[in-house]
Amino acid sequence: MKRFIALLKDKPRLYEIVAHSDTRAGKAFDIAVMVAIVLSLLVAFVETLPTVAGRFKDVLTVLEYVLTFFFTMEYVLRIYCSPKPKDYAFSFFGIIDLLATLPLYLSFIPGMSSARYFFVLRTFRLIRIFRVLKLFSFINEGYLLMQSIRLSLKKITVYFLFVLILVTILGTLMFMVEGGQPHTHFTDIGTSIYWAIVTLTTVGYGDITPVTYIGRILSGIVMILGYTIIAVPTGIVSATMIDESRKKGKNGRCPRCMEKTDTKANYCKHCGEKL
Repeated sequence: MKRFIALLKDKPRLYEIVAHSDTRAGKAFDIAVMVAIVLSLLVAFVETLPTVAGRFKDVLTVLEYVLTFFFTMEYVLRIYCSPKPKDYAFSFFGIIDLLATLPLYLSFIPGMSSARYFFVLRTFRLIRIFRVLKLFSFINEGYLLMQSIRLSLKKITVYFLFVLILVTILGTLMFMVEGGQPHTHFTDIGTSIYWAIVTLTTVGYGDITPVTYIGRILSGIVMILGYTIIAVPTGIVSATMIDESRKKGKNGRCPRCMEKTDTKANYCKHCGEKL
C-alpha cells in the first residue's frame, strides 16, 4: 500500500507506466488493460445469450462491476498523472475511454438500460496493441492505407456523386416501367431508388421485384452494372497505394514524417518508414 501511495505522489513515474510501454511496468499495465477490454467484451456478448446469461447471471454481474471499476480507475489515473489533462480528456482515446466507462453508470438511469451495450466502444482501445508490441511494420502499412484513402478522397467523392445520380436515373426509369402495373412494388420514385441502390450494390434483398419483361431486362442490366461499379473505388485506392509505396524520400527527407534522413538509408531513423 505504501508503494502504491508513493507511486501516486510520483506523477512522472506513474505517467510513464500508464501512458508508455517502454518499461516492463508500462508494458504489463497496457497488457492488463487489453486483457480487461477483451474480457469486458466477452461479458457483453455472453449477456446477449439468454440461456448462458441466465445460468451465470451473478458471475457476469460481478465481472461487469469489477471491470467497470478497473476502467474507471484507469481513466482517473490517466487524467491525474497526465501533464496536460485537458489534452488527454479531449483526445480520441480520451473520449473513447470515457464513453466506454460510462455505460454501466448510465444504465442505472431509468430509460437508459440499453446504454450498457456501448461497451463495444472498447474495441477501439485495442489499437494500443500496436504501441505495446512495437509492430512498426503494421503501423506503416496502416499509415499507407490511410494516406492512400486520404489522397483518393476527391476521386471517390466524385465517384459517389456519379453513383448517386445513376441510382436516381435507374430508379426513375424503373418507376416509369413498373409504376402503372397491377400488384407492383414500385409505388413511388423513392421506393424505386431504394430498389436501384439495393440492386446496384448486389445486396439483393428481394423485397421489391419487377413484374414486367422490360423491368426484368432493366434489372439484369443493373445487376451486371453493379459488379463493374463496385470495382471502381477499390481500383482507385489500390492504384494510390501502389504509387505511395513506390515513393522515395525527396530532398533527403522521409515522405511520411518529413524528417531529414540519410539518402542511402533504406528506412527512416525517426519513424521506421521504408524509403
